[in-house]
Amino acid sequence: MVSPDNPFTYEDVGATRDGRCPPGFHPLHLRTRVGEGEAVFRAASEALMTWEMHRAMGVGITATADKAAPGVDVTVGLGPLKAPCRVVWTVEEYRRAGWAYGTLPGHPEHGEEAFVVDRTGDGTVWLTVTAFSRAAKWYTRAGGPATRGLQHAYARRCGTVLRRLCAEFEP
Repeated sequence: MVSPDNPFTYEDVGATRDGRCPPGFHPLHLRTRVGEGEAVFRAASEALMTWEMHRAMGVGITATADKAAPGVDVTVGLGPLKAPCRVVWTVEEYRRAGWAYGTLPGHPEHGEEAFVVDRTGDGTVWLTVTAFSRAAKWYTRAGGPATRGLQHAYARRCGTVLRRLCAEFEP
């Protein structure tokens, strides 16, 4: 799996772009309403692309760039836990913005997680978190379903925090 050409800890790099979950991984898909309107979409996109949403959640973010872009290394810190990742794709369109990162050696999981904000035809702004993962360390294997429950809670918290960050932009 890990090679100089592919430092990721899994093979199907970029699968979240298509919403695919490779065999042997646990899927996650959670959609949260953030708000409504162009101003909310712009604020949500900016908060997502510049790591503000993650920092507002209270997680440590160390990134090699101020904005998500393919190839940017990101380390997510949750207390003593450090989770190294690399951005594998981004999207910045008129009604859609987001990115995904994949796990690197040292991460407690193998897999990928995507965060995408989109504005639907009726103006509603949504955050969708899509991921696939499997345990990489003894403690994530030992955690089993509880570990996956924590991942779902993290995804829900992303939506809650992004909604709070964008509340002042509601029409």
